[in-house]
Amino acid sequence: MRPSEERLARAARTAQELLDAWYESVSREQRSHDHQTIGLFGGRSEEERNLTRGSRLARIKEMVGIIRRYDIFHGLTPESLRRMLEELGPTFVKAGQILSMRSEILPESFRHELAKLRTSVEPMDRETVLTALRAEYEKPIEDIFDAIDDRPLGSASVAQVHKARLVTGELVAVKVQRPHVQEIMAQDISIMRSLARYAARFMPGEQFVDLQSVVDELWQSFREETDFLVEARSLEEFRRNNAECVYIDCPKPYPSLCTRHVVIMDYVEGIPINDVSRLSAEGYDIAEIGIKLADNYTTQMLDDGFFHADPHPGNLVVRDGKIVYLDLGIMGRLSSHDRTAMRDMVTAVARCDSAALADGLKRFSVSDTSGVDHAHLLADLDAMIADYGLADLSDLDVGAFMTALISMAQKDGIELPSSVTMLARSLVTLEGTVHNLLPDTSIVEIIHAHLVAHRTIDGMIKSEGKRLAQESVSATHGLLGAASEAGLAMRMLTRGQLRVNLDLAGTADPLEDLSRIANRLTMSVIVAGLFIGSSVVYYARIQPVIFGIPIIGFLGYLVAFILGVWVAQDIIRESRRRRRR
Repeated sequence: MRPSEERLARAARTAQELLDAWYESVSREQRSHDHQTIGLFGGRSEEERNLTRGSRLARIKEMVGIIRRYDIFHGLTPESLRRMLEELGPTFVKAGQILSMRSEILPESFRHELAKLRTSVEPMDRETVLTALRAEYEKPIEDIFDAIDDRPLGSASVAQVHKARLVTGELVAVKVQRPHVQEIMAQDISIMRSLARYAARFMPGEQFVDLQSVVDELWQSFREETDFLVEARSLEEFRRNNAECVYIDCPKPYPSLCTRHVVIMDYVEGIPINDVSRLSAEGYDIAEIGIKLADNYTTQMLDDGFFHADPHPGNLVVRDGKIVYLDLGIMGRLSSHDRTAMRDMVTAVARCDSAALADGLKRFSVSDTSGVDHAHLLADLDAMIADYGLADLSDLDVGAFMTALISMAQKDGIELPSSVTMLARSLVTLEGTVHNLLPDTSIVEIIHAHLVAHRTIDGMIKSEGKRLAQESVSATHGLLGAASEAGLAMRMLTRGQLRVNLDLAGTADPLEDLSRIANRLTMSVIVAGLFIGSSVVYYARIQPVIFGIPIIGFLGYLVAFILGVWVAQDIIRESRRRRRR
């Protein structure tokens, strides 16, 4: 069995055991709280308010029944895993789509099978689609659509797309949300949050990924993905950002016809970007497509700050010499500050510069980094660069590197924003897409080349001037603050009110440690003095003497021995306590 298959088997066994224990725990809780309601994030949404403990337990029972029916403990084939995820519902289908792009988690056979989840989910029947459309518009749909194709163009976990023709004659793609998908996914995410909370009790803090934050981010992503008005606005913004790029495009939306559950956009027919043989037959340069895709994605990330967060092959086609993004349901944003930090981090990885990478991580942090152990952080980054950065960029495993970087940042107390974790997953997905087009090239190599190519003299002067201005303002405030503090310290010193806090690296309470050292030295001097004094008494035969042994000398030796043993034991206990930290 290959390592990836062994990891999958171990994960399946652990999941089965954890699920059984968790189900029993939830069942006991249900018996004492039958009519309470739950709120995933305070119960603010309609979907969350409609979730009761009874419905959640019923859903858990259904999920456990499906998982047990597929017998994941004794073996799970690629096909049975795909079928199980389909039966579990849209949330798990979405998880399967993500896993299909994660080469560091699943073997090739499983990823190939899960790739079918991108467009091969069980479709809705025509009547269900028409009923969903009628519910969205106040006027009859016959006044909007001249014809709607019975066969879907694609059927995904959240929505289904049909080709249609408007009464005005335009060919469009109609994306219709599956009925009740919001309620189902909200309930599943609530269950996942409960499971993450339960699992965290049994996992050491440093060895357990912060599943709670992952689930919170999944919830936010789900809310945006199931509001199709957000997608309609994203289509318009993406088209504006790429208006001057001759090789990137996306469908044009029809805002007046878009609703929360339906989005209408231009119908686009092209060659799937992973159909390499067909692209070659049509005369396209496969390597050029891969380079342009990665280069434009770099522009989205670092120049526009508005990037496609799910660039898998099912969302990309080639038409008339252009790479067309079809699904903009999940988009990510990076602020100007974050984009600058990301540029510096990419450059730091390319140069194997741990200090610059540490600075970039700390600038990304959404929490206070004043307490971060900088020396420890640099040591961790040195080890990471030794593992990943010393190899040629074309050999860099972006997925493994980003996963390790995020995990290390969390361990060192750096809390990264959700936009960074979203970007990390997007880069992993993009790497899988680009790998089919450029097997021997890393996207980090392309990103670095983009940064170098777009580093004009004017841009460098502007960027450095802006950074110099920011650092000058920061330094000025620092100097003024230091002068103010120095004045306060002088006034306190003249009044005899100045106190000094001593902080030494490697110790939590330096004064206590110094006191302990002084006590040991004192006891050691006493022990030595007792031994010397007792020896003088012994050889001088000072009375009283019993059996030829001076009593005072004997007692001195005994007390010195006891104190010496006590000092030695105290030193050993302290050494063991420090090693356990």
